[in-house]
Amino acid sequence: MKTLENYPLQLRSREVLPVIIGGMGVDISTAELALEAARLGCIGHISDAMSPYVSDKRFGNKYQHQKLVTFRNRPVEEIRWDPERVYQAQLDHIGSTMNAKRGSGMVFVNVMEKLTMGAPKETLKARLAGAMDAGIDGITLSAGLHMGTLALAADHPRFRDVMFGIIVSSARALKIFLRGASRLNRLPDYIVVEGPLAGGHLGFGEDWREHDLRSIVTDVIALLRESDLQIPVVPAGGIFSGSDAVSYMELGASAVQVATRFTISQECGLPEHVKQIYLKANEDDLEVNMSSPSGYPMRMLKSSPSLQSNVKPNCESLGYLLDEKGHCAYRDAYAAGPVGPDGKKLPIREKMCICHHFMRHQCYTCGTNVYRLRDTTTEIGDGNYYLPRAEEILIDYLERLEPARLAPPAEEAERAVA
Repeated sequence: MKTLENYPLQLRSREVLPVIIGGMGVDISTAELALEAARLGCIGHISDAMSPYVSDKRFGNKYQHQKLVTFRNRPVEEIRWDPERVYQAQLDHIGSTMNAKRGSGMVFVNVMEKLTMGAPKETLKARLAGAMDAGIDGITLSAGLHMGTLALAADHPRFRDVMFGIIVSSARALKIFLRGASRLNRLPDYIVVEGPLAGGHLGFGEDWREHDLRSIVTDVIALLRESDLQIPVVPAGGIFSGSDAVSYMELGASAVQVATRFTISQECGLPEHVKQIYLKANEDDLEVNMSSPSGYPMRMLKSSPSLQSNVKPNCESLGYLLDEKGHCAYRDAYAAGPVGPDGKKLPIREKMCICHHFMRHQCYTCGTNVYRLRDTTTEIGDGNYYLPRAEEILIDYLERLEPARLAPPAEEAERAVA
């Protein structure tokens, strides 16, 4: 039976292996994880979610502190990110990654429209320009319809050089995007179709259970065929094994995007104790809720500290989800939140401060198959599990139909001798 190695992905004139690691933020899909994918001939994403924070953490910059100094004691409706600082942060993070790239694969960046930063158009344009100037191979547009996004990048010298992709959750959403893209004569180079079993933000309403990835992929492929468009289709969300992936290739997909399996990789940006929480999760530990101020449902573990928090909004230094009028749903929830007998705010479950909790990795977003992660690795004797290298997980996807139980190198050697 064929494995994923038998299905090379053609993107323009380039051929790569058909596995794409999704862009998990904030800095969960690290540069190190994306670079491993590229080294091995696949595609790895980094995320530009909160790129000023990521730049501060990685390079010792002080973009968030500078913003705090600028907007301390100012009305919230005046708070916005400076596009020049956003551009520079993007240039720092992506440029450093691209300078380190080796191998025949590629590095893409996930760019979310919902990351409004108090100045939606200006900061989105800065993020796109920073990514292109830094030499990124591809830009994947997510968390929104992106009807005006391509126009923001149209005057950039690399607009037709860099690859652009769009994440959609329906053929209808794709049709809307294609209509605008055709006006610019700049159709996407690939289409990621994300289903309802994905981790983190879902591109559905509270009716997400009524949808399934295979049906959406079939609809998207049919739409492209009717429109006489040959654009690679990349399913995402719930693709846990090589056999899952191959079944989509046989349906007509060109590659698959995967993420949850890599949350436990050594290169992933999650703290090690959080990786172990994922490995010990059960199926009933998962929930989909509306705690994100973005308005999208989110899949996460019920034990996420973000669901038991009463943290005070700190939009002066963060404010990544403020709209152009200084509005954020968490600020509203915090203002209306109940106060305990001691005069302190009680936990606010209906919304969370996504900036604070994503920055601290306290929102345990994950795909629906997170409880199966323990079946892909081995227990190491202290109640914890071995954290495999990204290379081991990629090879598992490419060469096997069902996941192997990965083991530390010494243990693997002992098995080979036995």
